[in-house]
Amino acid sequence: MEFCDLKVQYKAYQDEIDAAIRSVLLSSAFINGPEVKALEGELAAFCGAKHVLACANGTDAIHAALMALGVRAGDEIIVPDFTFYATAEMVALVGATPVFADIDPVTFNVTPDTVAARISAKTKGVIPVSLFGQLPDLDGIASLAQARGLWVMEDGAQSFGADYRGRRSCSHTRVATTSFFPAKPLGCYGDGGAIFSSDDDLAAAIRTLLNHGSTQRYHHSVVGVNSRLDSIQAAVLRVKLRHFESELGNRDRAARMYTERLAGVVATPLVREGNFSAWAQYTIRVPDRDKVQKHLQAKGIPTAVHYPIPMHAQAAFAHLGIKDGQCPQASQAAREVMSLPMHGMMAESQIEEICLAVKEIV
Repeated sequence: MEFCDLKVQYKAYQDEIDAAIRSVLLSSAFINGPEVKALEGELAAFCGAKHVLACANGTDAIHAALMALGVRAGDEIIVPDFTFYATAEMVALVGATPVFADIDPVTFNVTPDTVAARISAKTKGVIPVSLFGQLPDLDGIASLAQARGLWVMEDGAQSFGADYRGRRSCSHTRVATTSFFPAKPLGCYGDGGAIFSSDDDLAAAIRTLLNHGSTQRYHHSVVGVNSRLDSIQAAVLRVKLRHFESELGNRDRAARMYTERLAGVVATPLVREGNFSAWAQYTIRVPDRDKVQKHLQAKGIPTAVHYPIPMHAQAAFAHLGIKDGQCPQASQAAREVMSLPMHGMMAESQIEEICLAVKEIV
């Protein structure tokens, strides 16, 4: 059994994907080719953002957006304590200080209250991560930020395709980012990412930054980076996007099956009212995680831990001197979470097998 079975997905779309890749090979338009522009337009139509700027990966997307927002040394940016490292890493890379907010123990996302507790005179913005596929309370966070004069940037690396109060992930905040890493709900066959904005000026600034700070060849108005989504990856994503709604529905059905079969056995994830999750992960909580993982491994069932170390405990941030008790929910989640296999083509028989194995050991 695969944790995220990309092989079965490829077989389902093989003719379309092969034809799309072949078309790029024949055109030889490998960089900034027509497939990239077409993908940007299709992503914009899908999620409702005015501008989509494709780039090399989700980490670059955060980096470029922070550069465009003018984040610099001395600024503080609030990020979740429980998330993947890249969010906080990019804040530090531009010279600012990541400030870690605790999470809701049920959704694993930051809340308006946990964000409010970390605001200081140096705070410039908030990057709420839509963890495991579900958006946080972005309206509440936006209201709080507006009252304090802060910007909000959704990190939608795990939630592209999700809904929050009738609007798609990556369309709610002034700027948002996502990742097309292969295992994401919408993934390519390498690295890839995108930035979303309905702010014309900000989008123009980001596009310039992504291209060495240039809008005209050999003329550079600012110091930028080189971050491009190549045409082959764009072609693969365009094929997958045509099937994406169907896969989102399959992921949701798989999650509902998991929850029905594991109710009362382990702590299962909850999707808040008004939300539709993209289910990047199906993450349960178990007090004796190592024992459960070993039992499932012996039965050929892969699992993963997203994430075993909260941000404040990462060695790279030791200089901040943050004590373990500052974000207790994040610390406890890091000790207990365990993700089960999840992808857009899960079979009911696989879910039955997994749930039976979990019940046996728990």
